[in-house]
Amino acid sequence: MKAAILTETNKPLVVDEVQLPDTLTCGQVLVKIIYSGICGAQINEISAAKGQDKFLPHLLGHEGSGVVLETGPGVTTVKTGDNVVLHWRKSNGIESGTPKYHWNGKPLNAGWVTTFNEYAVVSENRLTPIPKDFDMKLAPLFGCAVTTALGVINNDAQVKMGQSVVVYGVGGVGLNIVQAAKMVSAHPIISIDLHDNKLDMARKMGADYCFNSAKTPDLIDQIKKIVGASGPDVVIDTTGNSRIIEQAYDLTHPDGRTILVGVPRKGDNVSIYTLPIHFNKVLKGSHGGSCVPQVDIPRYVRLANAGILKLDGLITHEFKLDDINEAIQLMKSGTSGRILITMV
Repeated sequence: MKAAILTETNKPLVVDEVQLPDTLTCGQVLVKIIYSGICGAQINEISAAKGQDKFLPHLLGHEGSGVVLETGPGVTTVKTGDNVVLHWRKSNGIESGTPKYHWNGKPLNAGWVTTFNEYAVVSENRLTPIPKDFDMKLAPLFGCAVTTALGVINNDAQVKMGQSVVVYGVGGVGLNIVQAAKMVSAHPIISIDLHDNKLDMARKMGADYCFNSAKTPDLIDQIKKIVGASGPDVVIDTTGNSRIIEQAYDLTHPDGRTILVGVPRKGDNVSIYTLPIHFNKVLKGSHGGSCVPQVDIPRYVRLANAGILKLDGLITHEFKLDDINEAIQLMKSGTSGRILITMV
């Protein structure tokens, strides 16, 4: 099969032929990948944002859609022919051993799920079946972007009707956080970004106010004029920028919640005054919105089919696997929505 391989950090991926394992072991599932999304987590992996990468060379990708071709011993939650979402959060089923690919005659590392490849050996608990009639182009959004975002609002921030919400960074996850906040009747919803095209998308997703932080020197004053001098109830950061995280925490109401979705580079520390945390203020990191895939994905599919959850317009670009490095550069530019890699 053809796959995109991370061979060195901060270098383009190498697209080449890779040998699949000869057999499936307990809990493994062979999937034909149809579409893969690109998440900020892969950008972080490529740049070694969390520190030295001990597993090079390896495969990448953690959100996608595909069709089950074969199941290994013990697999019960999916079967041959199923359409599935591939996701990094654990769901029902066995957690298998990681697959043993080979490249140029040498072992090639991979985790329990990878999607930057035409075929993937995936752990059963990283797959959730979806209806046959659901659009496979939209399905990768349920691998991370949508499930994380809705989980941030429902589980991490626990936003109540009428609470004010500020979202720093409205890319693939941030746009869906805005949408989720609108779905639970938060008000007002304020989005902040460096790119006007993303802010335009945020308006369509339900943002009441939008600010380009590069063009708004009095940003904090503007926000407080809208929500009150004490600050918003919930502030969510998706950027992982340490200075923005500090600003988000300072902005949050003394009884409010600051939720961190983005992750700073290792060693890029944050400085905050912690006294408010001893009272009612909350500072919390999100881990995929605490999504439970086998429960949440079917719910979100129903919401999408009912027209309540809006997915149209979230995907702004598509690339072939051979052009994945161009796609990654576009994502790094911050000007795109969600980007898909198509294998068909």
